[in-house]
Amino acid sequence: MISERTPGRRWLVALLAVSSAVLGSGCAGSVDPDELPGVYRDDDTGGEVRLDADGSFSATDVETDDASGPADFHGSWEFHDSGTTTDFVYLSVEDGGLGRTGGVQLYTTGEDTVAFHGDPDGPPAMVLRRVSGP
Repeated sequence: MISERTPGRRWLVALLAVSSAVLGSGCAGSVDPDELPGVYRDDDTGGEVRLDADGSFSATDVETDDASGPADFHGSWEFHDSGTTTDFVYLSVEDGGLGRTGGVQLYTTGEDTVAFHGDPDGPPAMVLRRVSGP
């Protein structure tokens, strides 16, 4: 049995406190899906994604990875709260808008900011920020 005054007990309490802080910080940046609908635009290229409250979306002149050029596509979107990693919006593409690709992930990277990552370990292919008007 470990006494409250032994070094082992203090170590265990410290470990649990650090673990709780780390786990809690991962959840702190969660996105409210009700706040996602809106227009997001890349200031440099003018590329735009519109997430509508009815679950539909349209994308104009966006690059989803570093290997493809700008594309226009549309479909439906659904928010995925990963719980442990970065939350994302799954864009289900309709009518072959991205060729053989049926969907793409749009990552929530901060308040009012989303990004396409062709390579999850690399930099984003395109970062879009919420705009207030058309």
